Amino acid sequence: MRNTAKITTAVLAAGALTFGLTACGSDSDSGAKADASEPLVVAASPTPHAEILNFVKDNLAKDEGLDLEVKEFTDYVTPNTATEDGSVDANYFQNQPYLDDFNKKNGTHIVPVVTVHLEPLGLYSNKIKSADDLKSGATIAVPNDTVNEARALKLLDANGIITLKDGVGNEATPKDIAKNPKNLQFKELEAAQTPRSLNDVDAAVVNGNYAIEADLKPSEDALVLESADNNPYGNFLAVKEGNESDPRVKKLAKLLTSDEVKKFIEDKYAGSVIASF
Repeated sequence: MRNTAKITTAVLAAGALTFGLTACGSDSDSGAKADASEPLVVAASPTPHAEILNFVKDNLAKDEGLDLEVKEFTDYVTPNTATEDGSVDANYFQNQPYLDDFNKKNGTHIVPVVTVHLEPLGLYSNKIKSADDLKSGATIAVPNDTVNEARALKLLDANGIITLKDGVGNEATPKDIAKNPKNLQFKELEAAQTPRSLNDVDAAVVNGNYAIEADLKPSEDALVLESADNNPYGNFLAVKEGNESDPRVKKLAKLLTSDEVKKFIEDKYAGSVIASF
């Protein structure tokens, strides 16, 4: 049986509050060194991150001498704050542009260890079969966090649905749209809410992990899908700065980039999640 802890919304809120009370005491130095004899506790989004970690836990960790504990979080904030304050040892859910933005805004000191996979961002709809079918004035839901909103708009730009101003980066918002021929309207939602909005909007840009959780198949159901070529949004194992050399972290990094994990990703997700190693 999996030893996976489901984190409730109430607990997430409490965790965020705890971080707010303790963050002012944080500095660039790592916290107390972890006890290598203790289980490695990793925060992860349920799909596919926790699924991949649980495959490692159930099939590979014992032979490597790794005691792995997986905690599932359903938001994109608490895994980093919990890693910063030492509530967990590591996390696995995010990409580099998101982490850079998070560290800058929150004064945290999280660093990547190893990149594992890419979840292509996609545009989905319960009302139309093609992006060309978007009507004038249609509403598209997009994630409301800085990096994923910019990523969503870049996806629409890359597919000719809108045109962004030249030079916009990872902080693009609808205000940075230069051309919007269909006068599309944008509804900004927490990333986890975007698939749940599909009955209320004409289309939604959904992160790969949330699409899979909603029983969407990115490789089949997306109206347009992000390309994996030269994509900067690979998801990685991350720790608080100073903990990169923890022997347990090194063991997990090795296992997450093993041939066995690559085969698991290919077999289970069939192109909806792509190994990045």
